[in-house]
Amino acid sequence: MRVLIFTNTPAHVHTYRNAIDRLVERGHEVLVLAREYGCTTDLLDFFGITYRVYGSHEATAYSRLEFASELTGQLAAIALEARRFRPDVLFGRGPYAAFSGVVTAAPTVLILDDEPGDFNHTVSRPFADAIITPHVTRRDLGSNHYTFDGFKECAYLHPEVYEPIPDIRDRLGVADDEQYAIARFNAFDALHDVGAVGFSLSQRRDLLESLAEEATVFVSDEAGTMDFRDLPAREYDLHPALLHDAIREAHLLVADTGTIVTEAGLLGTPAIRYGGTEDREFGEFAALEDAGLIEDCDRYERVKARSLEILQDKRIRTRRRERRDAYVSGLVNLTDLIVDVAEARGDVDRVVSRTGGRAQATRVPNQ
Repeated sequence: MRVLIFTNTPAHVHTYRNAIDRLVERGHEVLVLAREYGCTTDLLDFFGITYRVYGSHEATAYSRLEFASELTGQLAAIALEARRFRPDVLFGRGPYAAFSGVVTAAPTVLILDDEPGDFNHTVSRPFADAIITPHVTRRDLGSNHYTFDGFKECAYLHPEVYEPIPDIRDRLGVADDEQYAIARFNAFDALHDVGAVGFSLSQRRDLLESLAEEATVFVSDEAGTMDFRDLPAREYDLHPALLHDAIREAHLLVADTGTIVTEAGLLGTPAIRYGGTEDREFGEFAALEDAGLIEDCDRYERVKARSLEILQDKRIRTRRRERRDAYVSGLVNLTDLIVDVAEARGDVDRVVSRTGGRAQATRVPNQ
Protein backbone atom coordinates (compact mmCIF):
# COMPACT_ATOMS: atom_id res chain seq x y z
CA MET A 1 0.00 0.00 0.00
CA ARG A 2 1.18 3.55 -0.79
CA VAL A 3 0.65 6.28 1.82
CA LEU A 4 1.26 9.98 1.14
CA ILE A 5 1.86 12.20 4.17
CA PHE A 6 2.34 15.97 4.27
CA THR A 7 4.67 17.59 6.81
CA ASN A 8 4.21 21.31 6.30
CA THR A 9 5.48 22.33 9.74
CA PRO A 10 7.67 20.87 12.49
CA ALA A 11 4.52 19.95 14.42
CA HIS A 12 3.37 17.77 11.51
CA VAL A 13 6.64 15.83 11.60
CA HIS A 14 6.02 14.94 15.22
CA THR A 15 2.38 14.05 14.54
CA TYR A 16 3.27 11.47 11.88
CA ARG A 17 6.83 10.31 12.61
CA ASN A 18 5.94 7.30 14.75
CA ALA A 19 3.19 6.24 12.35
CA ILE A 20 5.61 6.54 9.41
CA ASP A 21 8.10 4.25 11.13
CA ARG A 22 5.42 1.71 11.90
CA LEU A 23 3.93 1.75 8.39
CA VAL A 24 7.37 1.27 6.82
CA GLU A 25 8.10 -1.60 9.23
CA ARG A 26 4.87 -3.25 8.07
CA GLY A 27 6.00 -3.13 4.44
CA HIS A 28 4.02 -0.14 3.20
CA GLU A 29 5.51 2.48 0.88
CA VAL A 30 5.37 5.97 2.41
CA LEU A 31 6.05 9.24 0.59
CA VAL A 32 6.55 12.27 2.81
CA LEU A 33 6.14 15.62 1.06
CA ALA A 34 7.79 18.31 3.18
CA ARG A 35 7.97 22.07 3.21
CA GLU A 36 11.17 23.89 4.14
CA TYR A 37 9.80 25.82 7.10
CA GLY A 38 11.49 26.34 10.43
CA CYS A 39 13.12 23.08 11.42
CA THR A 40 10.79 20.78 9.46
CA THR A 41 13.46 19.08 7.37
CA ASP A 42 15.93 19.11 10.28
CA LEU A 43 13.46 17.00 12.24
CA LEU A 44 12.86 14.65 9.33
CA ASP A 45 16.61 14.15 8.99
CA PHE A 46 17.02 13.61 12.74
CA PHE A 47 14.38 10.89 12.78
CA GLY A 48 15.73 9.22 9.64
CA ILE A 49 12.61 9.83 7.56
CA THR A 50 12.98 9.93 3.77
CA TYR A 51 11.16 12.88 2.19
CA ARG A 52 10.86 15.16 -0.81
CA VAL A 53 10.61 18.94 -0.54
CA TYR A 54 7.77 20.60 -2.46
CA GLY A 55 8.43 24.22 -1.42
CA SER A 56 9.53 26.58 1.32
CA HIS A 57 8.09 29.17 3.65
CA GLU A 58 10.03 31.90 5.47
CA ALA A 59 9.44 32.59 9.17
CA THR A 60 8.38 36.19 8.52
CA ALA A 61 4.95 37.79 8.49
CA TYR A 62 3.11 37.27 5.19
CA SER A 63 0.13 39.04 3.68
CA ARG A 64 -2.71 36.96 2.28
CA LEU A 65 -1.65 37.94 -1.25
CA GLU A 66 1.89 36.70 -0.61
CA PHE A 67 0.51 33.45 0.78
CA ALA A 68 -1.62 32.98 -2.35
CA SER A 69 1.39 33.51 -4.62
CA GLU A 70 3.51 31.07 -2.63
CA LEU A 71 0.73 28.50 -2.57
CA THR A 72 0.26 28.50 -6.36
CA GLY A 73 3.82 27.41 -7.07
CA GLN A 74 3.79 24.81 -4.34
CA LEU A 75 0.58 23.19 -5.58
CA ALA A 76 2.15 22.69 -9.00
CA ALA A 77 5.09 20.83 -7.44
CA ILE A 78 2.73 18.79 -5.26
CA ALA A 79 0.60 17.75 -8.24
CA LEU A 80 3.66 16.37 -10.02
CA GLU A 81 4.87 14.36 -7.02
CA ALA A 82 1.44 13.10 -5.99
CA ARG A 83 0.44 11.89 -9.45
CA ARG A 84 3.76 10.12 -9.86
CA PHE A 85 3.38 8.34 -6.50
CA ARG A 86 -0.30 7.32 -6.96
CA PRO A 87 -1.19 7.02 -3.25
CA ASP A 88 -3.83 4.66 -1.89
CA VAL A 89 -4.50 7.10 0.95
CA LEU A 90 -3.08 10.46 2.02
CA PHE A 91 -2.84 12.41 5.26
CA GLY A 92 -2.38 16.13 5.87
CA ARG A 93 -4.29 19.33 6.37
CA GLY A 94 -5.17 22.49 4.50
CA PRO A 95 -5.09 23.15 0.76
CA TYR A 96 -2.03 20.94 0.20
CA ALA A 97 -3.74 17.72 1.21
CA ALA A 98 -7.08 18.73 -0.30
CA PHE A 99 -5.50 19.48 -3.68
CA SER A 100 -3.57 16.20 -3.65
CA GLY A 101 -6.74 14.28 -2.95
CA VAL A 102 -8.39 15.91 -5.97
CA VAL A 103 -5.55 15.26 -8.43
CA THR A 104 -4.98 11.65 -7.30
CA ALA A 105 -8.56 10.66 -6.38
CA ALA A 106 -7.07 9.06 -3.25
CA PRO A 107 -9.00 8.96 0.06
CA THR A 108 -7.96 12.07 1.99
CA VAL A 109 -7.68 12.11 5.77
CA LEU A 110 -7.25 15.40 7.60
CA ILE A 111 -5.95 15.29 11.16
CA LEU A 112 -6.71 18.67 12.67
CA ASP A 113 -6.39 20.35 16.00
CA ASP A 114 -8.93 22.72 17.50
CA GLU A 115 -8.75 25.94 15.44
CA PRO A 116 -12.23 27.43 15.02
CA GLY A 117 -12.56 29.55 11.90
CA ASP A 118 -9.19 28.54 10.51
CA PHE A 119 -8.83 29.18 6.75
CA ASN A 120 -7.14 25.81 6.25
CA HIS A 121 -10.24 24.04 7.52
CA THR A 122 -12.52 26.01 5.23
CA VAL A 123 -10.70 25.24 1.99
CA SER A 124 -9.92 21.60 2.74
CA ARG A 125 -13.06 20.31 4.42
CA PRO A 126 -15.16 19.82 1.24
CA PHE A 127 -12.50 17.51 -0.22
CA ALA A 128 -11.87 15.32 2.81
CA ASP A 129 -13.05 11.73 3.05
CA ALA A 130 -12.43 11.80 6.80
CA ILE A 131 -11.63 14.55 9.30
CA ILE A 132 -10.18 13.45 12.62
CA THR A 133 -9.96 15.91 15.50
CA PRO A 134 -9.53 15.87 19.27
CA HIS A 135 -12.75 15.29 21.19
CA VAL A 136 -12.63 18.87 22.48
CA THR A 137 -13.26 20.35 19.02
CA ARG A 138 -16.19 22.70 19.46
CA ARG A 139 -17.91 22.39 16.11
CA ASP A 140 -19.40 19.94 13.68
CA LEU A 141 -17.18 19.57 10.62
CA GLY A 142 -19.58 17.52 8.56
CA SER A 143 -20.73 13.96 7.99
CA ASN A 144 -17.16 12.58 7.84
CA HIS A 145 -16.01 14.13 11.10
CA TYR A 146 -14.60 11.82 13.77
CA THR A 147 -13.14 12.62 17.16
CA PHE A 148 -10.76 10.79 19.47
CA ASP A 149 -10.24 11.14 23.19
CA GLY A 150 -6.99 13.06 23.25
CA PHE A 151 -4.94 15.69 21.45
CA LYS A 152 -2.90 15.55 18.26
CA GLU A 153 0.20 15.75 20.46
CA CYS A 154 -0.73 12.29 21.77
CA ALA A 155 0.84 10.93 18.56
CA TYR A 156 4.27 11.58 20.10
CA LEU A 157 3.82 12.44 23.78
CA HIS A 158 1.51 9.62 24.82
CA PRO A 159 3.30 7.44 27.43
CA GLU A 160 3.21 4.47 25.05
CA VAL A 161 5.39 6.26 22.47
CA TYR A 162 7.34 8.97 24.30
CA GLU A 163 10.73 8.04 25.75
CA PRO A 164 12.66 10.97 27.30
CA ILE A 165 16.41 11.05 26.97
CA PRO A 166 18.18 10.83 30.35
CA ASP A 167 20.93 13.43 29.85
CA ILE A 168 19.04 16.54 28.72
CA ARG A 169 20.35 18.61 31.64
CA ASP A 170 23.93 17.79 30.70
CA ARG A 171 23.22 18.82 27.12
CA LEU A 172 21.69 22.10 28.28
CA GLY A 173 24.56 22.74 30.67
CA VAL A 174 22.42 22.99 33.82
CA ALA A 175 22.97 21.24 37.13
CA ASP A 176 20.63 18.55 38.47
CA ASP A 177 19.24 20.94 41.10
CA GLU A 178 19.25 24.05 38.87
CA GLN A 179 15.85 25.57 38.19
CA TYR A 180 15.27 26.65 34.61
CA ALA A 181 12.45 28.10 32.53
CA ILE A 182 11.77 28.12 28.79
CA ALA A 183 10.20 31.05 26.97
CA ARG A 184 8.84 30.42 23.47
CA PHE A 185 8.06 33.35 21.18
CA ASN A 186 5.84 32.97 18.12
CA ALA A 187 6.90 34.16 14.65
CA PHE A 188 3.24 34.84 13.72
CA ASP A 189 3.95 33.93 10.11
CA ALA A 190 1.25 31.32 9.44
CA LEU A 191 -1.89 32.19 7.52
CA HIS A 192 -4.07 31.86 10.61
CA ASP A 193 -1.69 34.26 12.44
CA VAL A 194 -2.32 37.20 10.09
CA GLY A 195 -3.21 40.18 12.28
CA ALA A 196 -2.39 38.39 15.56
CA VAL A 197 0.14 39.78 18.03
CA GLY A 198 1.76 38.16 21.05
CA PHE A 199 4.43 39.52 23.40
CA SER A 200 5.73 42.94 22.39
CA LEU A 201 9.49 43.53 22.34
CA SER A 202 9.31 45.44 25.63
CA GLN A 203 7.22 42.68 27.21
CA ARG A 204 9.70 40.04 26.07
CA ARG A 205 12.55 41.92 27.71
CA ASP A 206 10.60 42.55 30.91
CA LEU A 207 9.51 38.92 31.12
CA LEU A 208 13.00 37.51 30.59
CA GLU A 209 14.52 39.88 33.14
CA SER A 210 11.86 38.90 35.69
CA LEU A 211 12.23 35.16 35.09
CA ALA A 212 16.02 35.43 35.36
CA GLU A 213 15.67 36.53 38.98
CA GLU A 214 14.28 33.09 39.84
CA ALA A 215 15.75 30.67 37.27
CA THR A 216 18.08 30.09 34.37
CA VAL A 217 16.15 31.12 31.26
CA PHE A 218 16.26 29.57 27.80
CA VAL A 219 14.55 31.22 24.84
CA SER A 220 13.15 29.45 21.81
CA ASP A 221 12.54 32.21 19.28
CA GLU A 222 10.50 30.88 16.37
CA ALA A 223 11.54 33.71 14.04
CA GLY A 224 15.22 33.41 15.01
CA THR A 225 15.70 37.19 15.12
CA MET A 226 16.28 37.90 18.83
CA ASP A 227 19.50 39.54 19.98
CA PHE A 228 20.68 37.96 23.25
CA ARG A 229 23.72 40.15 23.84
CA ASP A 230 22.16 42.25 26.61
CA LEU A 231 19.51 39.84 27.84
CA PRO A 232 19.77 37.64 30.98
CA ALA A 233 18.74 34.61 28.95
CA ARG A 234 20.30 31.92 26.79
CA GLU A 235 19.16 30.86 23.38
CA TYR A 236 17.88 27.30 23.25
CA ASP A 237 20.51 25.90 20.89
CA LEU A 238 20.11 22.13 21.09
CA HIS A 239 18.67 20.22 18.16
CA PRO A 240 14.95 21.04 17.87
CA ALA A 241 14.14 17.31 18.17
CA LEU A 242 15.25 17.51 21.82
CA LEU A 243 12.96 20.40 22.75
CA HIS A 244 10.30 18.15 24.31
CA ASP A 245 12.90 16.62 26.60
CA ALA A 246 14.04 20.11 27.61
CA ILE A 247 10.42 21.10 28.30
CA ARG A 248 9.83 18.00 30.41
CA GLU A 249 12.70 18.91 32.76
CA ALA A 250 11.83 22.63 32.93
CA HIS A 251 10.18 24.24 35.94
CA LEU A 252 8.13 26.54 33.69
CA LEU A 253 7.15 27.01 30.05
CA VAL A 254 5.70 30.38 29.02
CA ALA A 255 4.74 31.12 25.42
CA ASP A 256 2.56 33.13 23.06
CA THR A 257 2.10 30.15 20.75
CA GLY A 258 -0.24 27.23 21.31
CA THR A 259 1.22 23.84 20.41
CA ILE A 260 4.17 24.05 22.76
CA VAL A 261 1.89 24.91 25.69
CA THR A 262 -0.24 21.85 24.98
CA GLU A 263 2.96 19.79 24.82
CA ALA A 264 4.15 21.13 28.16
CA GLY A 265 0.80 20.33 29.75
CA LEU A 266 0.92 16.76 28.46
CA LEU A 267 4.47 16.42 29.82
CA GLY A 268 3.49 17.65 33.28
CA THR A 269 5.45 20.91 33.11
CA PRO A 270 3.77 24.07 34.47
CA ALA A 271 2.82 26.08 31.38
CA ILE A 272 1.34 29.50 30.69
CA ARG A 273 -0.08 30.60 27.35
CA TYR A 274 -0.34 34.31 26.63
CA GLY A 275 -3.25 34.90 24.26
CA GLY A 276 -2.20 38.42 23.24
CA THR A 277 -4.66 39.75 20.66
CA GLU A 278 -6.07 36.28 19.99
CA ASP A 279 -9.83 36.38 20.62
CA ARG A 280 -10.77 32.87 19.47
CA GLU A 281 -11.61 30.14 21.96
CA PHE A 282 -9.77 26.83 21.74
CA GLY A 283 -11.26 23.66 23.18
CA GLU A 284 -7.89 22.02 23.76
CA PHE A 285 -6.63 24.84 25.97
CA ALA A 286 -9.91 24.92 27.89
CA ALA A 287 -9.72 21.15 28.48
CA LEU A 288 -6.13 21.25 29.69
CA GLU A 289 -6.83 24.26 31.88
CA ASP A 290 -9.85 22.48 33.39
CA ALA A 291 -7.54 19.53 34.09
CA GLY A 292 -5.15 21.87 35.90
CA LEU A 293 -2.31 21.26 33.43
CA ILE A 294 -1.93 24.69 31.80
CA GLU A 295 -2.93 28.30 32.41
CA ASP A 296 -4.35 30.54 29.69
CA CYS A 297 -3.89 34.29 30.29
CA ASP A 298 -5.00 37.22 28.16
CA ARG A 299 -3.17 39.95 30.12
CA TYR A 300 0.61 40.30 30.17
CA GLU A 301 0.79 41.35 33.82
CA ARG A 302 -1.04 38.16 34.80
CA VAL A 303 1.42 36.08 32.76
CA LYS A 304 4.35 37.69 34.52
CA ALA A 305 2.85 37.37 38.02
CA ARG A 306 1.88 33.71 37.60
CA SER A 307 5.28 32.86 36.10
CA LEU A 308 7.04 34.17 39.18
CA GLU A 309 4.60 32.43 41.54
CA ILE A 310 5.21 29.11 39.79
CA LEU A 311 8.99 29.47 39.95
CA GLN A 312 8.75 30.23 43.66
CA ASP A 313 6.62 27.13 44.34
CA LYS A 314 9.09 24.29 44.89
CA ARG A 315 6.48 21.52 44.85
CA ILE A 316 4.39 22.52 41.86
CA ARG A 317 6.29 20.32 39.38
CA THR A 318 5.64 17.23 41.51
CA ARG A 319 1.93 18.03 41.76
CA ARG A 320 1.66 18.73 38.01
CA ARG A 321 3.45 15.49 37.12
CA GLU A 322 1.07 13.47 39.29
CA ARG A 323 -1.92 15.25 37.76
CA ARG A 324 -0.55 14.69 34.27
CA ASP A 325 0.04 10.97 34.84
CA ALA A 326 -3.57 10.46 35.91
CA TYR A 327 -4.96 12.51 33.02
CA VAL A 328 -2.85 11.29 30.10
CA SER A 329 -3.15 7.60 30.94
CA GLY A 330 -6.76 7.68 29.73
CA LEU A 331 -6.05 9.33 26.37
CA VAL A 332 -5.82 7.66 22.96
CA ASN A 333 -2.44 6.86 21.45
CA LEU A 334 -3.00 8.75 18.19
CA THR A 335 -0.20 6.86 16.41
CA ASP A 336 -2.24 3.66 16.73
CA LEU A 337 -5.25 5.37 15.20
CA ILE A 338 -3.27 6.85 12.29
CA VAL A 339 -1.79 3.47 11.41
CA ASP A 340 -5.18 1.74 11.62
CA VAL A 341 -6.83 4.37 9.40
CA ALA A 342 -3.98 4.20 6.88
CA GLU A 343 -4.26 0.41 6.61
CA ALA A 344 -8.04 0.80 6.19
CA ARG A 345 -7.35 3.20 3.27
CA GLY A 346 -8.99 6.09 5.08
CA ASP A 347 -12.16 4.19 6.03
CA VAL A 348 -12.53 5.28 9.65
CA ASP A 349 -15.89 3.53 9.99
CA ARG A 350 -14.13 0.26 9.29
CA VAL A 351 -11.62 0.99 12.03
CA VAL A 352 -14.36 1.90 14.50
CA SER A 353 -16.31 -1.24 13.60
CA ARG A 354 -13.27 -3.45 14.08
CA THR A 355 -12.42 -1.99 17.49
CA GLY A 356 -15.98 -1.34 18.59
CA GLY A 357 -15.05 2.33 18.94
CA ARG A 358 -12.90 1.36 21.91
CA ALA A 359 -10.07 3.86 22.53
CA GLN A 360 -10.19 4.88 18.89
CA ALA A 361 -12.48 7.29 17.08
CA THR A 362 -16.13 8.30 17.26
CA ARG A 363 -18.22 9.67 14.42
CA VAL A 364 -19.74 13.06 15.23
CA PRO A 365 -23.53 12.91 14.80
CA ASN A 366 -24.96 15.23 12.15
CA GLN A 367 -26.41 18.35 13.68
